[in-house]
This record gives sequence, structure tokens and C-alpha cells, in this order.
Amino acid sequence: MDKLVCIRLFTEVAHKGSFTHAANALNMTQSSVSKKVAWLEQHLGFTLFHRTSRAIALTSAGKAYLTYSQSLLDTMAEVEHQIRDEQAQVNGHIKLSAPSAFATQRLAEPLAEFMRRYPKVTLDISVSDQQVDLINEDVDIAIRASVLKDSGLKAKKLLDHSVCYFASPDYLKRQGMPHSPDELKAHQCLTYSLNKPSNVWLFDKTHYKLNEYIRSDSPEMIVRLALSGLGIAAMPDWMIAQQLRDKKLVTLFDNWQGHTLPMYALYKNTEFTPVRFRALIDFLAEHFAY
Repeated sequence: MDKLVCIRLFTEVAHKGSFTHAANALNMTQSSVSKKVAWLEQHLGFTLFHRTSRAIALTSAGKAYLTYSQSLLDTMAEVEHQIRDEQAQVNGHIKLSAPSAFATQRLAEPLAEFMRRYPKVTLDISVSDQQVDLINEDVDIAIRASVLKDSGLKAKKLLDHSVCYFASPDYLKRQGMPHSPDELKAHQCLTYSLNKPSNVWLFDKTHYKLNEYIRSDSPEMIVRLALSGLGIAAMPDWMIAQQLRDKKLVTLFDNWQGHTLPMYALYKNTEFTPVRFRALIDFLAEHFAY
């Protein structure tokens, strides 16, 4: 039997001075209330009420236990009220995990705006290209670019990445311009090791195997190596927009449909998601919608 329920019933009976009156107030049967209070007495090992055919009265132990019970219930109600208030306001701590290049190039600006809008929020930002375990690593929100699997997490889509294929003019001058993905086997390819598999790129829904020349788990490193003329790489188009404008890099396979990768905000599948988590996720989704 639920001890807390029995304590609530005991305090109601004590305040009403009657099992019947308490049962009526709680929309219960008198016998149900009596049984629960009797269970509580048996569980405690002492009598709470003197009972006669006409009235009940608290025992000395019952009076002491009523003081304790009321204090317990009042404290619980206050804590519940405080937590509900906190849940309803955008304040408190958020631990966020995000991929490295995306975090520095595209996430810093909206996060700064979010913090200006909600100054009572504090952030702990973990920058990592490895997929984190939200439960074991106590992460509140993780931003991931991937096709989602059934992980038991909730997800909100933020945007789609258009993957861009590129190389430096110097590399293309030395090695020649590839005109179709089939020719990638004869070129030096710079690949992202966290892609599984890393030696395959997707064009027009067809997978093409590459000649893997250098692998790295750092997107920034891959871009720098491409700028140095070491090979052909594939990264989201926003990562190299400036280098393309400066003509330091050249796009390849423009007539082919490349790979598109969705990015999601993932969070734990709990019954009550704190308002501060929902506020950040909705803010980011709105920001990247434009």
C-alpha cells in the first residue's frame, strides 16, 4: 500500500475529526479510508486514533505524528510548486553537445542570441564529432548530422546539409579534373573517418568507392588538407563557402546530385521535458529555418 497516500488520508481524517467526513471530502468510501488508516497504524506500530461508536480522537502518538505528517506534506507541496515554477520558466542549466565545425561556424551566433534572450539560462557546450550517449554522459541536448536510427530519443530536425565535393586549383592542375564519380578511384581522396564506411560517397543515390588517400576525424583538418592541394574532399557546403568565393577551392560534380544529410537536435524521451530544453530546441529550429 502507498504509505504517502495513507499519510494524506490520516491528516484529512485528523482535521475533519471523522472518517465519514474525510471520505466524503475525498470522494471515497468510509471503509476504504478506515482500511488505509488501519494499515498505516499497523505499519507504524502504534495507534493514531481512539475510536468509539460515536467519535474518534487523536492519541498522543497520533498528535505527534500529525505534526510530522503535516510538515512533510507542506514541504512536499512547496517543493512541487517550486519545481513546477522552474519548469514553466526558461531558466536553469543546459548541457549541449555539438559537432566541432558546426559548433564554431554556425552555432555560436544563434546560441549568443538565445542567451541574450534568456539570461537566466547557463550553458555547458561540449564540442565533439563523436556521438555522445545522452543518458550515460548526462547530456541534455545533442546536435547530430546523421540519418536517425531508433534510439529511444526524441528528435527535432534543424536543417539539411548539402554535401559539397571540392579540391584546390593546384591539385586539379596537377591531377586533372574528374568528370564523373567513377574517376574517384584514380584520385587522392580526403575522407572523414567517422562516416561509416568512410571510403564511399553517394551520387544520384549510387554509392561510389574511393581511393582513400588521407582519413581524419576532423572536418577542419580535411578542409585544410584540401586547401594545401592534397586531394578531393566532401564536406557541407557552408564549411567552404568563403574559400569558394576566394577561388581557393573549386567544386566538382556540379551536374550530379550529391549527398544530403539531415541535422537533428536530440533529447531524452521523458514525460516532462523542461521548458528551457524546448525553448533552445525551438529557437534553433526557427533560426535554421531561414
